[in-house]
Amino acid sequence: MTAVVTTPGRQLPVVVTSPVAVWFEDGWTVTKRNLIKIKRSPDMLVFAVLQPIMFVLLFSQVYGGAIAVQGTDYTQFLMAGIFAQTVVFGATFSGSAMAQDLKEGLIDRFRTLPMSSSAVLVGRTNSDLVLNTISMVIMMLTGLLVGWRVNSSPLEFLAGVALLLLLFSYSFSWVMALLGMSVKTPEVINNASFMILFPLTFISNAFVPSDTLPLVLRVFAEWNPVSSLVQAARELFGNVGSAPVPDIWTMQHPITTVLIGIAVMLVVFVPWAVNKYTRISSK
Repeated sequence: MTAVVTTPGRQLPVVVTSPVAVWFEDGWTVTKRNLIKIKRSPDMLVFAVLQPIMFVLLFSQVYGGAIAVQGTDYTQFLMAGIFAQTVVFGATFSGSAMAQDLKEGLIDRFRTLPMSSSAVLVGRTNSDLVLNTISMVIMMLTGLLVGWRVNSSPLEFLAGVALLLLLFSYSFSWVMALLGMSVKTPEVINNASFMILFPLTFISNAFVPSDTLPLVLRVFAEWNPVSSLVQAARELFGNVGSAPVPDIWTMQHPITTVLIGIAVMLVVFVPWAVNKYTRISSK
């Protein structure tokens, strides 16, 4: 929004730009910069897409015949887990990119520009959201080829994609961006994030029912936030079938659980990450 102000003795108007409009413009500028970077480095997009395709084909075609799921076909059971795994791992791009920018001194160059202090983070997380969206589309097409089907209404399907999977990935990107600004090298965040995210995704209900796991792992899987995300996606895509659901609040109300988690991550980690970036850029 702009306002035109005339001053005494002058004919030319003075344009006053709204701070909110400036913030959006700065964020969009950095978003475009990151998207152009992806365009110029297509290998980043290729490998981001190939990994989930590999998991779809590996589990559905190689292991699918050996894994039985009560009450539903394994491919229907599997795809929500692949979607959740992809958006969780896709969020790590924000962390590694922020760590790389710090290492290369790019943050120092941004500091000299008249821009909002949060624009770099907004642009970083926005571009990763675009990358995750592209990955999701390609994964769904791959899933359709191996027999996955959506058995819910169009509104529920869109809610599963946009509200849960993509919004969850966006909010989790802020967590990883904060982590990226807290480590000394990009290699550290890559190793640290995989050590955390691999157990979260594999010790869950993403690939096998949680009731098939040993007691300790089963309890961990049932309270694992990734399990709630997977279960919510299965419900919204209509892929639950008659498979039994653990009698745990997070599993009985997965959509509510995921929405609470998204709200907590945005409320806590967005201002935390912005404050962290402000301190770093002011040094």
